[in-house]
Amino acid sequence: MTMQQIYLAIPLLPLLAAIIVGLFGKQLPRAAAHVVTILGVGASFALSVYVLNDAMTSAPYNETVYSWLKSGNFTFEIGFLIDRLSAMMMVVVTFVSLMVHIYTIGYMHEDKGYARFFSYISLFTFSMLMLVMSNNFMQLFFGWEAVGLVSYLLIGFWYTRPTAIYANLKAFLVNRVGDFGFLLGIGLVLFHFGSLDYAAVFSVAPQMADVQINLIGNAQWSLMTVTCILLFIGAMGKSAQVPLHVWLPDSMEGPTPISALIHAATMVTAGIFMVARMSPLFELSSTALSFVMIIGSITALFMGFLGIIQNDIKRVVAYSTLSQLGYMTVALGASAYSVAIFHLMTHAFFKALLFLGAGSVIMGMHHDQDIRNMGNLKKYMPVTWITSLIGSLALIGTPFLSGFYSKDSIIEAAKASTITGSSFAYFAVLAGVFVTAFYSFRLYFLVFHGAEKWRAVKHDVHHDDEHAAHDHHHGLAPTDDPHEPGWVIKLPLILLAIPSLAIGYFAIEPMLYGNFFKDIIFVDSAAHPAMHELTLEWHEVMHNAAGMALHSFMSLPLLLAALGVAVAWFFYMKRPDIPAAIQTKFSTINKILENKYGFDSFNERVFAAGSVFIGNKLWQIGDVKIIDGAMVNGTAKLIGKLSGIVRKLQTGLIYHYAFAMIIGVFLMLTFFNKV
Repeated sequence: MTMQQIYLAIPLLPLLAAIIVGLFGKQLPRAAAHVVTILGVGASFALSVYVLNDAMTSAPYNETVYSWLKSGNFTFEIGFLIDRLSAMMMVVVTFVSLMVHIYTIGYMHEDKGYARFFSYISLFTFSMLMLVMSNNFMQLFFGWEAVGLVSYLLIGFWYTRPTAIYANLKAFLVNRVGDFGFLLGIGLVLFHFGSLDYAAVFSVAPQMADVQINLIGNAQWSLMTVTCILLFIGAMGKSAQVPLHVWLPDSMEGPTPISALIHAATMVTAGIFMVARMSPLFELSSTALSFVMIIGSITALFMGFLGIIQNDIKRVVAYSTLSQLGYMTVALGASAYSVAIFHLMTHAFFKALLFLGAGSVIMGMHHDQDIRNMGNLKKYMPVTWITSLIGSLALIGTPFLSGFYSKDSIIEAAKASTITGSSFAYFAVLAGVFVTAFYSFRLYFLVFHGAEKWRAVKHDVHHDDEHAAHDHHHGLAPTDDPHEPGWVIKLPLILLAIPSLAIGYFAIEPMLYGNFFKDIIFVDSAAHPAMHELTLEWHEVMHNAAGMALHSFMSLPLLLAALGVAVAWFFYMKRPDIPAAIQTKFSTINKILENKYGFDSFNERVFAAGSVFIGNKLWQIGDVKIIDGAMVNGTAKLIGKLSGIVRKLQTGLIYHYAFAMIIGVFLMLTFFNKV
């Protein structure tokens, strides 16, 4: 196979598998659904590893596969840009997708939509691969919309649940808001740069740095600033940044494998990848970078606070994802694009691990998701326990684990940044360390340690309604203890735990301080010195990954992380009365957090209710009064009145008609005589 054939095979194999299973799943044996899709995604993963290995030594591949459309002077093409950035993303996407496919065999084995689910997740993999492999804005937008469409199908997979339908509709609508900005940004690129090809746009970008455009009245706006902010609005939707974050927690209504696939390595990181790919544009606008950094820092801190009060195991991890996406966005704003991509990669592994671990717990608890009903599960689910502990330790930035290297690098980048908003961003990501450690280990201690609270739940269920014990939402049956799921569940957990432990240690030097992203990510070190400062510190102080880990024992982030774990242990293992007392004493703050800062209620009251109000008025005025009243019924009434007048002339009396004829002849003679 030539390299181009390999590049084509990587996205097309999951697409082919999705088509086969989607169209013929009911005719094929049930096992064919997972066999076909796992073979497709597994082959894509193997080929992606080969491509990454090739990209380490070969020049980037940037070619058009075929021309899709020509319109005037513009040509819209399908093509691939394969460099170390896209190759690394391809490996991460296909590996996490493969783990999710294997895990799904166990998690969805009793579901009626088994084949449909595998078809969807394979199609999602194809869409994400098309996004990361694209070499032009049109194909990027295709992948962008495709992952949004498939995520809509996956979030609402259990379509008989009203909550799932509400959640997928919410995700779809909120993403359309971001995508509208994204499309406007692409339109500006096409209009002013004359091309949608990355290489062509990036090559002329420096010449466009000082171009001003009129948007409103005579006010002059920087073309680069407006374009970059519009592109980032698209990223705000996909990567769930405030205020377009509201869809992500509700999307937990989808099956757990989807939570891992959408919210760990793939869809939500599309925005981070896009901004990193667009670094030659963003580097020309410090205003846009400040906007990016401020939005990211707000998301990182304030979404972390919401994780503290959640009791649904998946929603705690979901708010953790929001917070970590905020960290990545802060790194983008600091021009530390390579750090953002590095955290994207490490986060993909340990967050997928945490979501799949949460799914294992949910299965073991017979689909009870309330962490207040759990406890001491390490005794019954040892593999889930140890892998979840590894994921939690990586998430909070424990030295030598993968999350430590990327998260600490983001904090240092925010500290070294000089652009507007960097001081607040540094405070936000630093405070976020304590918050992350606290809610992560609150979850960990309540689920895996302490009293076996599910025994009391079983007892209550047994006495209240014995039949309800077997309901999907009522947890353990009276005679059951939690249990470890089979190997199709445990194997992905173990395989994800390995990179969660080690990938950061081995990858930090080449990705951040080596040549991994050379000539791929562009940074103006004079205007945005954060990466330059990090590189100097690495060479002068850290020297290597072990040196960075050892140096961290004297740093503030590690102290804050340790403090967060200690407070969580004290509150939930020793003095559980304290959190309850705090909740009562600070009831106003607790209410604000429970209302999620009012974003949802604001959207419902202003946008949703406003849309309904406008729709009603358009219906009442436009439809009822103008169309039905004036045009349809009004025309009928007018004809009725005219016919009533004309009808009076039709009397049926001969002398009336004779008189009319005489008058008619008189008028005709008068007219012709004048002529």
